[in-house]
Amino acid sequence: MYITLMFFFILISCSKDEVSKNADIATPIDNLSTGSGLFTFTYNVVSFNKTMNIYYYIPENKTASTPILFVFHGTERNASDYRNTLITKAQLLGFIVIAPEFSEQNFPGGDGYNLGNVFIDGDNPSASSLNPESEWTFSIIEPLFDFVKTQINNTNGTYYMFGHSAGGQFVHRFLMFNPIARVEKAVVSASGWYTFPTNTIVFPYGTNQSPLENMSSSLFFDKKVYVQVGENDDDPNAAGLRHNSFADAQGLNRKERAINYFQFCEQLATTNAMNFNWTFRIVSNANHDYNEAAENAVSSLFN
Repeated sequence: MYITLMFFFILISCSKDEVSKNADIATPIDNLSTGSGLFTFTYNVVSFNKTMNIYYYIPENKTASTPILFVFHGTERNASDYRNTLITKAQLLGFIVIAPEFSEQNFPGGDGYNLGNVFIDGDNPSASSLNPESEWTFSIIEPLFDFVKTQINNTNGTYYMFGHSAGGQFVHRFLMFNPIARVEKAVVSASGWYTFPTNTIVFPYGTNQSPLENMSSSLFFDKKVYVQVGENDDDPNAAGLRHNSFADAQGLNRKERAINYFQFCEQLATTNAMNFNWTFRIVSNANHDYNEAAENAVSSLFN
């Protein structure tokens, strides 16, 4: 079977002064060099077509080998805000920000975004509702990386990932479903809940009844992954925090769930003599704010 990928784009750029005003001005793609803006990216495979806004920032001192960081927003779908909060750090530390916007229209609910569109209804997985892999939201990232590299003449063979809240859910599941993805390092930040790498629990809380059912976690654990959560992100009644018997078995708040998830993965790796290349970090004095999370994430990735 042959899959045809077609990518289309419109580039919009703005100066640093205009960023503060949230103003965008169009620029030809051959002038894409430094600064902040957006382009549209169309992922088209067979009968599956999604056009997305991709917000970016390219530092003034960029070179062909400047690292590329993919940033994944939370449930507010506010990719531009995530891009904006990283501009100063990107300029200081020298990395490129690529923040895809997974709109509610194109990627509705948790099924379309957090759960990667693997199933039509991710909370009720079945063989009949399993989507083709080419239609998984997870399948968009690698082609997007290749597209960005081509447009800016970047020579890197790997990229970095940071996802917060719903974005943290996206990132850790992306790494599970794409164990050979070209990810150098990733930060999984303050996910509301997790897919544990165990076949004793049904998907999406475990891997049972999913394409991950017989997965080996060795490649997953071998990735350089930082699991982080705010010191004060411990409100069991936080807005949007899922509560049911499966989610609550992971803990009653994001902090408990992050700790339990990391410890479970660490123990699984130890029991099975697997390399475990993960780090756990509590963000001091932080709650669920994505600004604090982003600053800590890039310090882990690039310092």
